[in-house]
Amino acid sequence: MRTRRIGSALSVGLLLTSALVAGGVAASADHRPRGEEHLAVGYGGAVVSDTPESTEAGLKVLRRGGTAADAAVAVAATLGVTDPYVAGLGGGGFFVYYDARTGRVSTIDGRETTPMAGDETMFIDPETGEPYPFDKAVTSGLSVGVPGMLATWERALDRWGRFDLDDMLEPAIRVAERGFVVDEAFRSQTAGNAERFAQFSSTAELFLPDGRVPEVGSRLRNPDLADTYREIARHGTGAFYRGAIGRDMVDAVRTPPLAPDATIDPPQGLMTMADVKDYRTIDRRPTRSSYRGYDVYGMAPPSSGGITVGESLNILEQFDLSEMERVSALHHYLESSRLGFADRNRYIGDPAYVDVPQRQLLSDRFARQRACQIDPDAAATSPVPPGDPFGPGGCVDTGEATPGGNHGAHTNHLVVSDRWGNVVSYTNTIEQLGGSGIVVPGRGFLLNNELTDFNFAPTQGDAPDPNLAEPGKRPRSSMSPTIVLKHGEPFLAVGSPGGTTIITTVLQILVNRLDFGMNLPEAIAAPRASQRNAPTTLAEPAFLESAGPALEALGHRFSTSSSIGVAAGLEFARHGKVIAVGEPVRRGGTSAGVVHPTR
Repeated sequence: MRTRRIGSALSVGLLLTSALVAGGVAASADHRPRGEEHLAVGYGGAVVSDTPESTEAGLKVLRRGGTAADAAVAVAATLGVTDPYVAGLGGGGFFVYYDARTGRVSTIDGRETTPMAGDETMFIDPETGEPYPFDKAVTSGLSVGVPGMLATWERALDRWGRFDLDDMLEPAIRVAERGFVVDEAFRSQTAGNAERFAQFSSTAELFLPDGRVPEVGSRLRNPDLADTYREIARHGTGAFYRGAIGRDMVDAVRTPPLAPDATIDPPQGLMTMADVKDYRTIDRRPTRSSYRGYDVYGMAPPSSGGITVGESLNILEQFDLSEMERVSALHHYLESSRLGFADRNRYIGDPAYVDVPQRQLLSDRFARQRACQIDPDAAATSPVPPGDPFGPGGCVDTGEATPGGNHGAHTNHLVVSDRWGNVVSYTNTIEQLGGSGIVVPGRGFLLNNELTDFNFAPTQGDAPDPNLAEPGKRPRSSMSPTIVLKHGEPFLAVGSPGGTTIITTVLQILVNRLDFGMNLPEAIAAPRASQRNAPTTLAEPAFLESAGPALEALGHRFSTSSSIGVAAGLEFARHGKVIAVGEPVRRGGTSAGVVHPTR
């Protein structure tokens, strides 16, 4: 089947975007468009986040003269109120920052850590000798890692902020006290978790008032979280990491607040107060890849996002996608991420425990080795083997083809810029939608289930598995907060939630924007497909409608998802102008704003 070349017309982006709204994600019941709230253009700084309340919190900080770091903390704290099933005090994340004064990109690793009592057998059921079922492990104190969220906020403000943490918590306190209006997306997320939430008395009390899923249009208040934020504002992060909040969290992990009629018997949590006191964020050097004249910066391990996005781009740079027919270019996109995920699964883990060959994985030499594995006329059969980043080069692979392990699905991403040109790309999470399901009694926040990001048992055959639990280890993540520079100046900031689909979502948006001639709104709205070295490629309906038959003729096999990712992006134009772009449809549409709008 012959189709026109992608590079020949911008109309391809418009076609894909209209297909998305007409036949793809919009069909999902828990998604609704919000007009133009997802798009803003102007000057003076910008914010894109999941909810209008959090975006407005960031904009207020920017109007007061705050930096992008200040605003990002205010946004994240407010998301802990209005988007509590994907982020909050009980989680962690990765913070990527462009400093306009120095021209440098820096990152903060706020990933959760394993309690010191944990090890590679912690998810093995002692009664059976087999790994716990995934859902049983998730909904338990065993899955909870020591949260890094609050420590990340403190570190970001120390390095790049103008305001104190107590000031940046004020918007979230106000929203928690007054509440927010429940929309269809939130109601649907609650309904999907209702059976699980009902297992814990504190969770049911907060999110299932009177034992029911809250109605659309009702107002959900969280006075316990407002009080928790106030305690942190008064006493600093020590209230969490060394004080009463931390002790309450440890109690909830070790003895979950089961409801009287609970039907689950969760595995025992391992966290102690010593684990909480010992938590530290880590300042890490970002990953860097050059792609068609742009410098792409991402998050280093324990995130696999920066390396896997970078390696996939390096593979794609061996081909001129803009001159390919559309189906051929999409085929190469899918094959590049298939190969990138094979290498991710084999080599990437917490660098304090695993010797990650980051330089070799991101080398042009290795990219050429992997690129020659792509058959332009046929899809590979997954799982494909990893490559050898230490080998002699040439068209070879090495080792056993193996699957990758567990895949989370939910997170959130925010992007912020300020009047001085500083930029934040920040992904934070509690892992699954609703995390572990455990609300800390009297504290108003859900605990993460990040430790289920570890592989429960070895996955790499005879090779060592880089992502098994160990005391103090940080689980491998797929979060991919990204900042792209052009001639040393910010060009794009982008990221997404979505578990392992985060990597392919960010990769596809970059390819859409840099290769396929789409503008940023089109690149974010376009239908998505995610190949993660799996037998089938996950795809949205509009992607299948547009390209599925031609790709199937090349051997690709697909499974369907109503939506993949919820991206947020900024693009920087001349004279300080910024284009702020959220999702028009996915997750009900997201919220973008600028300090001084021009539209």
